Amino acid sequence: MGIEWQALALTAQLAAVTTGCLLLLATPLAWWLAHSARPWAGWVEAVVALPLVLPPTVMGFYLLLWFAPDGGLGSLWFNLTGGPLNFTFTGLVLASMVYSLPFATQPLQAAFAGIGPGILEAGATLGASPADRFLRLVLPLSRRGYLTAGVLTFAHTLGEFGVVLMIGGNIPGETRVVSVALYEAVETLDYGSAHRLAGVLLAFSFVVLLLVYGLNRRLSFRLGPGI
Repeated sequence: MGIEWQALALTAQLAAVTTGCLLLLATPLAWWLAHSARPWAGWVEAVVALPLVLPPTVMGFYLLLWFAPDGGLGSLWFNLTGGPLNFTFTGLVLASMVYSLPFATQPLQAAFAGIGPGILEAGATLGASPADRFLRLVLPLSRRGYLTAGVLTFAHTLGEFGVVLMIGGNIPGETRVVSVALYEAVETLDYGSAHRLAGVLLAFSFVVLLLVYGLNRRLSFRLGPGI
């Protein structure tokens, strides 16, 4: 039972760290995609959306090679830290960020695209700097987008299997997340543990979604359908 809760705690930690990092990373990327007129912006958008259609094991395989000590990012990481990137919690976070990137970027891109230029122009005429306009106008008007991006990224990370298994393996306390622990329980015919893991994760995911979408509905009625 202790190992099961350890896997649940590690999964929640992975989802929280991945969501926080991705919201920071996706904000400038989504803003650029929402407003860029460059012809190659469509290529960037396609790369961002690639995890939506690419099988997780394919992505996990290429990330495994890239994170290896003789790979691109893995070699750089090894030279900086003296340790490997594969089969570590840090490697899981980076892999999860790649795999969940569209779930954070696309809702923010839609939210930013829905903000009319007149609002930003009005802020500029009042002397607000670009940073002030973004902090005081764009962010408040994009609350629903951030809420959607956050819950989708968090929920998607909770259910990862193929990528986390390829990158992290099954190291208790380090990379053994719920999806991997559940697979191992089923594989060893330990259906009691499998039921507990699946039930807790199902209930947790449902409660998180219920709370977040309930808040989203309240924001919809408060801000109106156009925001």
